Amino acid sequence: MKIINFKGVEIPAIGMGTWHMGSDKATYDEQKATIQYGINHGATAIDTAEQYGEGDSERIIGDAIKGFPREKLFLISKFYPFHAERKQMEKALDNSLKRLGTDYLDLYLYHWPGGTPLNEVVANMQALQDTGKIKHWGVSNFDISDMLELLSVPNGLNVMANEDLYNIGSRGIDYDLLPWQREHDIPLIAYAPVDQADTRGGAIIQNDTLTEIASRHNATEYQIMLAWVIRDGHTLAIPQTNSQKHMQENIDAANIELTNDDLMLLDQAFPKPTSKKPLDII
Repeated sequence: MKIINFKGVEIPAIGMGTWHMGSDKATYDEQKATIQYGINHGATAIDTAEQYGEGDSERIIGDAIKGFPREKLFLISKFYPFHAERKQMEKALDNSLKRLGTDYLDLYLYHWPGGTPLNEVVANMQALQDTGKIKHWGVSNFDISDMLELLSVPNGLNVMANEDLYNIGSRGIDYDLLPWQREHDIPLIAYAPVDQADTRGGAIIQNDTLTEIASRHNATEYQIMLAWVIRDGHTLAIPQTNSQKHMQENIDAANIELTNDDLMLLDQAFPKPTSKKPLDII
C-alpha cells in the first residue's frame, strides 16, 4: 500500500469510506467482514460520521475493529454543523467515541459549514484536541472561500485536512481549491473518488481513454480512477465498498503508477475546469 505523509502522520493513500454501511441487517455481516478485510490488507484509515445512518456506520466500525491494535488505525469522524457549539460538540464526540468503542479519534471533521461563527467552531475543536479526545481536527465540504476564512481565524492554521468530493469526472476543485491546499500544505480527503460507481461513475468508465489506460495497466477503470485521485501524494481517497473483492481492488489501485502520458491523455479526456465551479456535494 502506498503511504502518504498527512501533516506528519503516515497513513495509507487509500482508506475506507463507510457511508450507507451498518443499517441493513441483511448485509451487516458482509460489510463488517469487508471492513476487517480492508484493515488486514492495509486500508487502515477509516472515514465515518455521526450522520451516516444516524450512528449506524460508527457502530459497525466499532464492532469490526474490536481486537485490532487501536494505534494501527486512523479513525475519522464528523459532527453535524448544529453540534458546533462547545457542549453539543463534546456530547456529539462522546457519542461517536462510544459507538466506535474507542477513547479518541485521529481526526474530527466539521461536516459542512453551518451557522456557528467559524472562530467559535475552531476554538471548540481546538479545546477538544487539548483534552486528547481527538488527535487532530479538520473540515469537510469547504470551498476556497471557506478555507480562506478558516485560515483567518485564531488557530485556523491547525487544520489537518479538508474532505471534499473529488474524482476524475468531478474536477471543480482543480480550478482553485486544490492548488491552494497544496500551496498551504493542507491535505485533501477525497470522498466519492470513483463517483457513485453504480450510477454516475458507471457512465464515466465508458470513456475509451480510461478503458485503454486500464488495459495498459491490467487494471479496472475504477482502479485507474483511484490511482488518478491519489496521484499527487497528498490525497487520501476513501472509496466505499461492501465487497472484499472490490476492497482488494481498491487497495491494489494504490500501487498503480500512472505515467506522464497516462495523465496527459486523462487530462484531455476529462479536462480540468477553466473557470470557477460550484463545490460538488453528494
